[in-house]
Amino acid sequence: MADLAARYMDAHVKLNCRPGTVAVVGRLLDRHILPELGGLSLSEVDRSHASALHYRLRDTPAQANQAVGVLSRMFKLAVAWGMTTARPNPCRSVKRYAQHGCERFLTGEEYARLGRVLCEAEAEGPLMASAVAAVRLLLLTGCRRNEILTLRWDDVDRTAGELRLRETKTGPRRVPLTPAVERVLARIPRAGGNPWVIAGGKAAGRLARIDPLWNRLRARAGLEDVRLHDLRHSFASQALAIGEGLPVIARMLGHRTVMTTVKYAHLARDTERASAAKVGDSIGGDLLSREAEAA
Repeated sequence: MADLAARYMDAHVKLNCRPGTVAVVGRLLDRHILPELGGLSLSEVDRSHASALHYRLRDTPAQANQAVGVLSRMFKLAVAWGMTTARPNPCRSVKRYAQHGCERFLTGEEYARLGRVLCEAEAEGPLMASAVAAVRLLLLTGCRRNEILTLRWDDVDRTAGELRLRETKTGPRRVPLTPAVERVLARIPRAGGNPWVIAGGKAAGRLARIDPLWNRLRARAGLEDVRLHDLRHSFASQALAIGEGLPVIARMLGHRTVMTTVKYAHLARDTERASAAKVGDSIGGDLLSREAEAA
């Protein structure tokens, strides 16, 4: 198993996956899969081992499912590489844990509270100022966390009016450079020799760990249940509220297909109902008043 894990990382993961995925798979192997199974031969590993690994991680269902997914892919490749004979995959019948997503959307009042906190925190040193700039850009673009944290000044194309995101979950993409985003960028001091928009504490480095700073900011704003990724959800909900369709929102969020954006469909229906109610009220006012007069 240890030999398969090493080959899996070198010949598959490092060649085909993004750096973030490489790090995640490496942690799963080092912390969970290899300590449990590293000393076994491939022929010894069966469903009971996969099930035990999955059950041991039951308190973190997403991680449990990821670990079994990695183990399953390892065995598929082991057969393709001739490291073991073809046989049923040990993970084939392991039932994955249900994962319940939690979507949180900011209200208008919460946007205002957070905005005030960001203004106050901006003067609390370079690291906090970087975190404030990152949060503002996340709010205004709907980008993923790492898309903003890995943004370089060279990626800001003011001539074309767009941000060029080199490495995203769905490949390179471009984000409109809106006036609001321009104003945020204009407030960020450019340190000489540092290529990163969201600078870190070290010279020429970027802000790598924003979570501790975000935790402080959200606590001050009374938004302890709001994750950074919820800022992306909130961007989508605002787009729906002003009447944008799901295909447009899919492009703004960088989704490969509109099917990924369908999870926001219930918000679209809420917006449609609210709009229909407004139209109905405007027409109904005249209709009902005339019916009352006739009566």
